[in-house]
Amino acid sequence: MRNDVSALTASFRENYQDLLRFLTRRTGDADRAAVLAEDTYLRLTTVPSALEIENPRAFVYRVAGNLAIDALRREGRLAPDLTFLEAGEAAADGTLSPEASALARDRLRQLEEALDELPAKARTALLLNRVEGRPFVEIAGQLGVSESMVAKYIARALRHCRDRLRLGE
Repeated sequence: MRNDVSALTASFRENYQDLLRFLTRRTGDADRAAVLAEDTYLRLTTVPSALEIENPRAFVYRVAGNLAIDALRREGRLAPDLTFLEAGEAAADGTLSPEASALARDRLRQLEEALDELPAKARTALLLNRVEGRPFVEIAGQLGVSESMVAKYIARALRHCRDRLRLGE
């Protein structure tokens, strides 16, 4: 599907409340989330028309998530367990140093193990929401549970993964 700015902004409008909750969870601040939502909208209006976007909703969330990460980095509040993703660890040609690459592979292995330890519904809810960008209502329908249960599954899965990654440090 070719990029259509109106499709992106329509997706933004349709998912605005969910996007605000997403950004509030990411930043821990509703006011900052509102500012980031505005920044997301502005960024969406400048997306090149030649860019092919399969899933406008997921694209909107990706842009918003990236803006949140950038804001947290600027403030020095990014979680320390994401430091292996820092651009400073990349060589001049854009590849990671051998040490950083080994650390990233180890962290990925630890994350995969943590995900494998999760109950099936919690793992599925987390992956559908965080990887595929699907809304709680859609996940709830797929899993046959309530939206609040989806939120609980995701929170439980995130805590488990965070704790497992901390143990591996």
